[in-house]
Amino acid sequence: MSFATVLRTLVSEAGGAIAAVLLGRDGIPIEQVEAARLPAEESERIANAGAELGRIFEEIRKAADSFGGGQPQETVVRLDRFWLLLRPVDDETHLLLVLAPEGNVGKARFLMRRHLPALQAQL
Repeated sequence: MSFATVLRTLVSEAGGAIAAVLLGRDGIPIEQVEAARLPAEESERIANAGAELGRIFEEIRKAADSFGGGQPQETVVRLDRFWLLLRPVDDETHLLLVLAPEGNVGKARFLMRRHLPALQAQL
């Protein structure tokens, strides 16, 4: 199963998903799938959000390490216009799922965990 196939599955099954992005640790998108054709500016905003969240996730990782909390497993950010869910795939890759405000966050989190092995197998 390709990265795009896994991301398409997440977007189609999550309920309210806008996009799914596989990001390198540097925040550069490896693959991005959108639920509907988004304007170019929205698509770029999503990629930029992933880059910024990747940096925040790294700071969370450092903070967790400093007090022995272990590795962070996910970050969920609620904004006015989106939910942003970020989960590490491995040490160098993150998965970002963008949901509409009425999106099903619980189902999205479950699907991210369920499809994580398929992404890890391709890296």
